[in-house]
Amino acid sequence: MKAAKKNTQLIDTGTEVSLQEKAFLVRGDRKIQIHTECASRFSLFFRYLEDPISLDSDEPLSLIISRNGHSFELGPCRILSNTDRNGNTGRLVFTNDVFDLECLVNKNQIKKLQSPFSELPSLLERKNKVRQSFKEYTANLKFDLQVYKNVFDSLDSEYREEPEEVRNAVQEAIIKTKGPGFIKFFDAKLNELCDLVDDFTLEEHRRHHYYFINQLGDLILCCPFYNRATLKPRGYPGDSGVMRMIYLNNYQGKSTYAKLIHKHGVGHAAGQSVRYRLSLVGRMLNDFQRRSRMSARTKVKVLSVGSGAAFELQDIITSPQDCDKYHFTLFDQDPISLSEAAEIVENIKNKLNLAPNVDFVQGSVRTMFFSRKSSQEWGQFDFIYALGIFDYLASRVATAVLERLYQLLTPGGEMVIGNYHTSNPSRHYMVYYGDWYLIHRTEKEFIGLFQNNANDQVALQYDESGSQMFLHIQKQKDD
Repeated sequence: MKAAKKNTQLIDTGTEVSLQEKAFLVRGDRKIQIHTECASRFSLFFRYLEDPISLDSDEPLSLIISRNGHSFELGPCRILSNTDRNGNTGRLVFTNDVFDLECLVNKNQIKKLQSPFSELPSLLERKNKVRQSFKEYTANLKFDLQVYKNVFDSLDSEYREEPEEVRNAVQEAIIKTKGPGFIKFFDAKLNELCDLVDDFTLEEHRRHHYYFINQLGDLILCCPFYNRATLKPRGYPGDSGVMRMIYLNNYQGKSTYAKLIHKHGVGHAAGQSVRYRLSLVGRMLNDFQRRSRMSARTKVKVLSVGSGAAFELQDIITSPQDCDKYHFTLFDQDPISLSEAAEIVENIKNKLNLAPNVDFVQGSVRTMFFSRKSSQEWGQFDFIYALGIFDYLASRVATAVLERLYQLLTPGGEMVIGNYHTSNPSRHYMVYYGDWYLIHRTEKEFIGLFQNNANDQVALQYDESGSQMFLHIQKQKDD
């Protein structure tokens, strides 16, 4: 598996000549051909391909770039002195509208840095559609949280100069003695929040969350867990970094207040169900092997869909015998997660002095599973699990993906699919503190996604918190 290389040049070196003819500096009546390449996201290195423009003139300077059949006039701009050693004349920066050159290069689109200001009137208008009761709740919560934070921060400042070992011991004592009172208060406020928003439509949730996070952002985003979920450094909330925090289930943060909020978040019901999944896969694989009576020489072919970093492999492959039992295929859209999974597999290899059989496949379920190539290239699998993706798929897409997974399952094979239940106690907590939206389903809705052979065995089970359902499908054996 190779990660896609980031394109850092405006002009592809393979077509440099033709594209060079489409980059120009313009001043007055003069249009000068130049060669350009990205110096940074908001600046370009350039060199003249004909007589240079005079720098003494006060006339504005602009840039025209034509690529892929589109012409873009960017400017005004100015020339900075050359800090590049590759023969370029200088660096161009914009003096009015600032353009995102990486967006132009990678997406062939014009994007101005200041463009969010065009949305400002509508963003400010949102507060007029926020319910008054929610505004009052948010204002009271902001005051109370700020008071708690100030007190905890004040205590932190008292022992900040102590040796590290002493600091840790003092902080542990504060968390032990004063943490429970804060958590009791916080739980009560969460219950109040749930009562306020439980009947909201999705649009209302988005509107009220926007108001909520703009009022309370500093009091929430200091927590590593909700900071990463909200800011989404990889473009989605539940990445492997977030999952690692949930699995660790410990105190993280730069202050006592941040650590308490973090630990509360990762320890809530939805986090409990994520940790439950780690042991679930191993148990179900062992049960499958026992029921299937597969030959000891035959490896169980296992497909993990939306695998992430596949932390569960550390609990499944714990001996050389386990390496001989399984052949895993890890499928995920995120190349960073797959790289982290590869590191976990390498650690297992070093620990056992034997390499597990693991393949890594990068792709999206929305595209790859609608292609017939997947079954041709991969063959079929004895055991398939997808525990963290169906919460993001609309019913029609989820049904199609489940059907394709079923086609990849061998007769007599088993599959387990996860989806959060509508009664998930963390549902509103995730939305308002983490900007984390899931598609929750009832039992009927979840089972209704599976529309295959009536002779298959289908069962539904729950995690210990009751937050998440697991659809267990045993495909009928061939006669």
